[in-house]
Amino acid sequence: MEYIENLVSTLSGIVWGPPMLILLVGTGLYLTIILKGMQFWALPHAIKLIFLKEEEGEGDISHFAALMTALAATVGIGNIVGVATAITLGGPGAVFWMWVTGLVGMATKYSEAILAVKYREVGENGMKGGPMYYLRDGAKLPKLGMAFAIFTACAAFGIGNMTQSNAVATLLNSQMSIPTWVSGTIMLTFTAVVILGGIQSIGKYTSKLVPVMIVAYIVCAVAILVMNVDKISGAFGLIFYHAFNPIAAGGGFAGATMAAAIRFGVARGVFSNESGLGSAPIAAAAAKTNIPAKQALVSMTQTFIDTLVVCTMTALIILISPFWQEGVSAGLLTMQSFSYHLGDIGGYVIIVATVLFAYSTILGWSYYGEKAFEFIFGEKFVRLYRVLFIAVVMVGAMMKLEFVWNFSDLANGLMAIPNLLALLILSKVISSETKTYFKSIK
Repeated sequence: MEYIENLVSTLSGIVWGPPMLILLVGTGLYLTIILKGMQFWALPHAIKLIFLKEEEGEGDISHFAALMTALAATVGIGNIVGVATAITLGGPGAVFWMWVTGLVGMATKYSEAILAVKYREVGENGMKGGPMYYLRDGAKLPKLGMAFAIFTACAAFGIGNMTQSNAVATLLNSQMSIPTWVSGTIMLTFTAVVILGGIQSIGKYTSKLVPVMIVAYIVCAVAILVMNVDKISGAFGLIFYHAFNPIAAGGGFAGATMAAAIRFGVARGVFSNESGLGSAPIAAAAAKTNIPAKQALVSMTQTFIDTLVVCTMTALIILISPFWQEGVSAGLLTMQSFSYHLGDIGGYVIIVATVLFAYSTILGWSYYGEKAFEFIFGEKFVRLYRVLFIAVVMVGAMMKLEFVWNFSDLANGLMAIPNLLALLILSKVISSETKTYFKSIK
């Protein structure tokens, strides 16, 4: 078993090495160029579309519900611990490279979604779409489509389920002495209530839960930043300066090179917003619309909200607090930074946010895994998948997950490779659909 764990860890490191990060950012940059920087000038229009209710077109849920389902899966532990990890390993400059990843990732997210809607199908359990379908039907690469589905199913049980329930159970046990089996039982119950009803149920609950949890987190973050408005410019200064200059060791901080800032900023940015992984377009394919570009624009705002809003606020709060230079672990850094400014309330904010973010991730990934499972085994096995997914929530809460984390990272990386290949192959389709849409609204 130790050999397998070491092998998976090694393979994960290879998959998520510099070539993958270059491929992810490079694809986003290429799509940004062929779309003429659309994520910058079309963002206001995209935000308006979020709240548009279309009466025409096939689909299971609204633009808003599709966005909230995707946000449920992406706004999670990465926005709390992921940002802290980027700063502790790459220094303040890592935040700048998270922004870069987010900006080019908006073009990637748009492109994934436009293909997902264009090549989706109607099935017995609602709309079927995502990279496995546009790999099979658009890029004419059915074997890569099947490979993507297999990697997605694996990742759904790992990083989309067990690692999330384990993070919550471990946190509540350490901070509030709640037994892991109690946390596991509660999460299993709440998960079952929602996902047994399918995408309509998931969309309904995420449409209520996700806006509340994101707004509550932002309100607390803004309160801290307003109280420390005089320090914000200094934090931005650290980010921009150390994006291109190494930061020396000091206090408990080990220091970081420019290469480390780029590496960990890009890596954590990708893990946070999932642009290029191919997960979010599975939810986009369920949106009720007859124009692929509309849902694609809405999906693009997901990366903006996740990385350029939520992650930025977390980063600023960490950088205006003293702990990032004192060797505090990434797992505790955000909590201690919030507590530094808000006292005990700050700690409880992070505990509640972690619980809600992790739970919402379980809901979002349950749908991704379901559609991958359906693609592999057929529609008649969907109910079995849902039962298995619910049961695994309890398993994750009560076991050690070092191996699962590494395996999940590997599965996520392997998802990205065929998806990015499809985006490059179908880039002319993406460009054509985009031009047609914007001509139609002039």
